Amino acid sequence: MSGTNAREMEFAAALATLSGNGRVSTDAAKKLTGQQRAAILMLTLGDKVSARIWKMLDDDEIRQLSIAMSQLGNVEPETAESLMLEFIGRLSSAGGLMGNFDATERLLGQFMPPERVALLMEEIRGPAGRNMWEKLSNVQEQVLANYLKNEYPQTVAVVLSKIKPEHAGRVLAILPEEFALDVVGRMLKMEAIQKDVLERIEQTLRTEFMSNLSQTSRRDSHEAMAEIFNSFDRQTETRFITALEEQNRDSADRIKNLMFTFDDLAKLDAGSAQTLVRQVDKDKLAIALKGASQTMRDFFLSQMSTRAAKMMQDDMQALGPMRLKDVDEAQGTLVNLAKDLAAKGEIMISKNRADDELVF
Repeated sequence: MSGTNAREMEFAAALATLSGNGRVSTDAAKKLTGQQRAAILMLTLGDKVSARIWKMLDDDEIRQLSIAMSQLGNVEPETAESLMLEFIGRLSSAGGLMGNFDATERLLGQFMPPERVALLMEEIRGPAGRNMWEKLSNVQEQVLANYLKNEYPQTVAVVLSKIKPEHAGRVLAILPEEFALDVVGRMLKMEAIQKDVLERIEQTLRTEFMSNLSQTSRRDSHEAMAEIFNSFDRQTETRFITALEEQNRDSADRIKNLMFTFDDLAKLDAGSAQTLVRQVDKDKLAIALKGASQTMRDFFLSQMSTRAAKMMQDDMQALGPMRLKDVDEAQGTLVNLAKDLAAKGEIMISKNRADDELVF
């Protein structure tokens, strides 16, 4: 980041703190709202400086600041000077300003109720994006589809027309077919969207969806628990599974079916297995196979050349007795590497012997 851009970010941060209704010296300035004070400052800075700051604001901030600016009327020089002095003081204090989540939350807490601050910070910390539509494009498609399927088709058509096309396509594919076709038809017939309609939809999304996004369950609880169980060492895993089977066999069976274990690597096709063998640290592989069943040993050795397989067997023999903890750790490393390679599309892994594939 250049020094100029960094300084502009400090100006924008200072502008945000000034809009928080902090203390100012003149009586007139004390009566101004935060947005009015920020608007005065932007006018005082002049076109050249303020133009660069405008570019760093999102659509909502630009709209609110523009409204405040258009309604200011006459501003006394003393008021503008007081605000500018405070702005410069904040910018120069402690060598500059540090903008972060904690500082923002403390500032908001000075003039907002705690529950409102919590909702606002949740939205800020939520999916990345400068405006509502960019934020929605970063929301998991299943979560967004679950929300939209209960909305009017025309509303859904507007939303999908505003987000990224590839994300809209994934959401459409999840929606009930008849409903999705209705949405497609409305998108095809859609004309220019009136500004007030778009603003109402944005506000609804912000208050009813984005603010509650953190409370939305993104996946099945058994899937999350399976990942936790995958991280256990062998003894801990056995202990928990056995105890769970006694309390709730159905849940235990579902978790076991969702878990991807070292033995499941034997279900890799030849190409995927060879890719995994090439990528893995050979010392880790030797330790993992040292404590593996003969079936797993034969499977991995069969993916190597005769010379490489012989060297691996010699390495395993040279290891001597191994602690179970070290074997579990090495086998876990292979499982995690397989998941990473699958996520990158370099290999394909299947949890079940059937044709069902799990994408990690």
